[in-house]
Parts: sequence; C-alpha cells; structure tokens
Amino acid sequence: MEPISLRTPLALFLISLSAIAAVWWWLATPITLARAPIDPNAKLQCVSYAPFRDAQTPLVPTTQISPEQIEQDLARLTRITDCVRTYSIENGLDQVPSIAAKVGLKVIQGIWLGSNRLKNLAQISTAVNLAKEYPGVITSLVVGNEVLLRGEMTAADLAANIRAVKAQVTVPVTYADVWEYWLRNREVYDAVDFVTIHILPYWEDMPVRAKFAAGHVDSIRRRMAVAFPGKEILIGETGWPSTGRMREGALPSRTNQARIVSEILDLAQREGFRVNLIEAYDQPWKRQLEGTVGGYWGLFDSVNRALKYPPGEAISNYPSWKWQMGSGMALSFFVFCAAWLTLRRRPWTPRPASWIAVGLSATTAGILLGVAADKMLYESYGFGGWLQWGALLTAAVASPMLGAHALMSGRSLPTFLELLGPREFRGGSVLTILLGISLVVTTLIAVETALGFTFDPRYRDFPYASLTMAVVPFACLMLLNRPQAGVRPIAESVFAGLLVVAALYAGFNEGGGNWQSLWTCAVYVLLALTLWLARAVQTPK
Repeated sequence: MEPISLRTPLALFLISLSAIAAVWWWLATPITLARAPIDPNAKLQCVSYAPFRDAQTPLVPTTQISPEQIEQDLARLTRITDCVRTYSIENGLDQVPSIAAKVGLKVIQGIWLGSNRLKNLAQISTAVNLAKEYPGVITSLVVGNEVLLRGEMTAADLAANIRAVKAQVTVPVTYADVWEYWLRNREVYDAVDFVTIHILPYWEDMPVRAKFAAGHVDSIRRRMAVAFPGKEILIGETGWPSTGRMREGALPSRTNQARIVSEILDLAQREGFRVNLIEAYDQPWKRQLEGTVGGYWGLFDSVNRALKYPPGEAISNYPSWKWQMGSGMALSFFVFCAAWLTLRRRPWTPRPASWIAVGLSATTAGILLGVAADKMLYESYGFGGWLQWGALLTAAVASPMLGAHALMSGRSLPTFLELLGPREFRGGSVLTILLGISLVVTTLIAVETALGFTFDPRYRDFPYASLTMAVVPFACLMLLNRPQAGVRPIAESVFAGLLVVAALYAGFNEGGGNWQSLWTCAVYVLLALTLWLARAVQTPK
C-alpha cells in the first residue's frame, strides 16, 4: 500500500507542478520586435479617437462626455501622436477640435452619416462650422464612415453630400470605407480630394493570419493606388485586436497586436504612405455590437488609460503569468489534497489509474486556470455575461477537486436524475450533489454555447479553457467509475446528441485553421461521450 498511497501521488504531484510551470513559461515568452509598436522617437501619424469609458456608450443618445475627460485623453495621446481622427460631432465630440488646439493636436474631423437626412444635415452643419473656426487644427473632413457598407445611403447621395461640404470649406474632404466598397462605388472617387480606405485583416471575408497581416495591408494599398491613380490614398483604419475569438487562423492577442502595429508602421515609414491606426483607447461599448473582440483594438486600455506596450518593456500575452502560474499550482495542490484526504477517511488501495486520473485533472486545471480567469475578465459583458462565465469558471474549479474525491471513494459521476428526478433515483452525499451541480452547470452552458456557434457564431467567444477544466474530471470519472448497470437517462442522451451535431457543424464552419474552435468542439464531443455513457441507478431503500 505504501508505494501507491504515498510515492505515486507525490511523484504525480511533482510532475503536475513541473508541467504547469513549463507551459506557463512557454505561454508568457515575450516577443522581440525590430521596431517598438510605440516609439517615443517616432510618433504615430494619426490614431482614431473615441472618448467613451466604462458604461459610457454612443448607443445611448443622451450620453455626453465632459471636456475634462476628453482633455485627459488627448493630453495622454500627445505623447504618442500628433493627430487624432474622430467619427462624429455627437456625445460631446464637437469639443475635440477646441481641446486639441489647446494640447497641440491636429484633427481629422469625422461627419457621421446615416439614413436620417435631418440628422445628416445637422452633423454637416456643425462640422463645417468647426472647420471654419479651427482651420489650423482640422486638417480634413471625413464625410461619412462606412455608410455604403452599412447600406444606409446610395453612392449618388453620398457624392452629393461630399460636394456640398466641399463647397463650404477650404480643407480637403474625403469619405472612409472598407477598401472593397471603393472598388464597387467608383463614382465617389470623383467627389473626394483623397481616398480613405479601411484595411482590417482580421475582419476580411477571408481572415488573414497575423503573420501575413502587414503584407496584406501593403498589398491592398498598392492595389488601390493602381485603381485610383490620381489621388492620395490614406489608410484610415488598420490595426489588430488584442483580445477576442479567432476567425479562421486570425488570432487576437497582445503579441499579435504589437507585432502587426510595429510592422505596419515600419512599412509606412519605408514606403512613405499615410496611416491612421484604430484605435487610441479600448472601447467596451463596441462589445455590444461586435462581441469581445470589438472592444479591444486600442493602444491604451479602457480602465487605467495606460499604454498596453510601454516603450522598453517586454511584450507578452500574459504579463501577470507568475500569479497565474502560482494560482494553477495551488489548485493542483488542492486537487491532490482532496484525493489524499478522501483516502485518509476511507483507507483502501485505489487503482493506479485513479491516481493518474487525479493527476491529469489537477494538471489540466492548473495549466488552464490562469487562461480561464483571464478570458472571464475580458469576455464577461453585462450581468448575464458575468453570471454565465463566472458560473462556468466556478464549476471548472470545483470539478477537479470534487472529481478527485469521487475517484478515491469509488463513486460514479451523478446523473441529472439523482439531482432532479424521482425520489427513487435521488441520493448521495453533499459532495456528490455538488459534483452533480457542477455537471449540470457545465452541460447547460456547453449546450447553450454550442447552439450559439450553430445559429449565431460570428461574435461568440470559445470557452475552451474553463470547459476543458470542468469536462476532463467528468470524463475520467465516467471512464473509471462508470456503473455497469442502470438505465440511460434521456436528458443526458439528448444533450449528448446536440453537442455532437453542433460540434461537427461548428468545426466545419469555423475552418481547420481555428484552433480555438477545434479545441472547443473536441471538448464538446468529450462531454457528449461522458453524458452518453451515463447510467442512472435506483437508490436502495
């Protein structure tokens, strides 16, 4: 009994700690760039600016940003750029030119156009007056932003608006849209003084991998220069998100954002073209429209208003990796403790496979805890989001400890019937009930997200980290302590079928290059298999 009860778990625990340390050392490895994304010796040409913080959103018409808040933001931006681009004059943004004059910034002033003609006229009137009042600050006017992409205006009406503005101001006038919409609406070209194109490799119909993003931007720029040879081409939006879901092989991350910004700025300097980065500050409100990824295109974070990549500091996807690694090691320790304490109360010799399952659960949870917590902090939006991802992470933390207890005590994975069914199926200890609750929470969230990837996938995040933490102990328990008799529960069977079908569809739909999707779908299938193997046994009277 001695070799199995003490030496084997100790060896497995040390292996678990080593694996957690090794993986986190690899995950946190910083990147080396030829050019710093933010270089104090070479300011950015221009950067998109929106002032909204916390719960502030332009989607609420009454939102009004104070001049003090705008001045704080613009004062910070003077350290990295000489110019900001705005998109509207609403919500207090009409104050930007006067404050920019005060802090020493130039402004590419935006005019937001939509389907409301009266509102368009008001926007145009205010912007024209601002251009006249601040001729040394406003360098150009952008009449409309992606209004053709949104289908809210015809090209003929847009061109008429552009010409109407040009007749009233002396600064250059342009229109901004995704590059493809310039090629589809060439009549707009005749109305503008220069062409402003948006090139966002992540959002392309065929998403571009991070390592090819800068080359893609340059290729499209050259193509547009050939298509419109008589006027200057301004890249009005380009960049990369630091957080969010993958689109095929396009992975949002801190290191990818830093690398792409660095490479695009280096290209602009070498090739001599103008570029405006999107964007200055992360904008949480965009998550309501575009999912998590929409809120994290900024060079500054939205909470502390601090640079994501301060000059001279190493750039890593996990700046707090030591804390994340340490918390994972602590969780692994608690999982092994749960198993050991169970044996102390019920001394017997467990199979070596049971200890291996405990080690696998502890190591998986220890490696992924930091990733899962990081994803929960960035991906939770609104009360519903925090409730959903918080519940899943709670189940993911509880599952390996409760599973270790069940493995060492010889108990099987409880079924839904044992929690919610007729009295003859109910039973078990408090810890068994808690394990069953963890299974129910995990299953419900897994099915909800799987169906989401089937019917409305574009902006959904992949819960691969928390889901894996929760499912691996369930699968180990079902494999090793499965009841040999009993009835197959209907609920588990239905959920298993839904998960398999959704996983097959999502895996195909997202593409083979999306490892987040493939990982998540594999966990869906593993959970489906676990549910399918479930057997409900009546409690003896």
